[in-house]
Amino acid sequence: MTEARVDGRTARAERTRRAIVEAHLALISEGDLRPTGERIAERAGVSLRTLWINFKDMETLFEASGIQVLERQDAEFIPVPADLPLRQRVDAYCRQRAHLMQMFAPIFKAAAMREPTSPQLRRNRAKHIGRVRREVEDLFAPELELAGPGASELVDALVASSMWPAWSMFRDGLGLDVEGARRAMTRTVSALLVTAIAASVG
Repeated sequence: MTEARVDGRTARAERTRRAIVEAHLALISEGDLRPTGERIAERAGVSLRTLWINFKDMETLFEASGIQVLERQDAEFIPVPADLPLRQRVDAYCRQRAHLMQMFAPIFKAAAMREPTSPQLRRNRAKHIGRVRREVEDLFAPELELAGPGASELVDALVASSMWPAWSMFRDGLGLDVEGARRAMTRTVSALLVTAIAASVG
């Protein structure tokens, strides 16, 4: 009986934490890029005290929200077959990156605003970078092998051209629509890879 009560309390606590995280992300997605604890608690249907019992500060909430964002990205992610011709791999990769960047744009924008004062948001960003880096290394392995000593530099360039700062420049800085931004990303990624191949055989 005691064990059942403990399990019940644990389940309720988990539901409460999840509701708070979902409220946090929902507010950001709706345009409230700096939601306060009061607004998050109200949206989650809990007291402010309950929020801070479950999350001791905003940093711990950022950590939990970052995990939730990665889970949502995983649900959207469709691996690109590595045996496709280069042009098709680049096109599929950039279409997926554009989809994810646009889908999570408010969340990435909110994180960028607070990263200078948030070690946890910087750690979250590092996780995103690591995941994209691994995808690039796997998907473009043949081209990276041809790049030889320049492979690491090429990976850096490919990752940088397909992360949020680049997408924000295409969309917000240059004023491109989603399709125009995707084409710009595709042109950049393709040029980097083709140039590396040409240099290896030149």
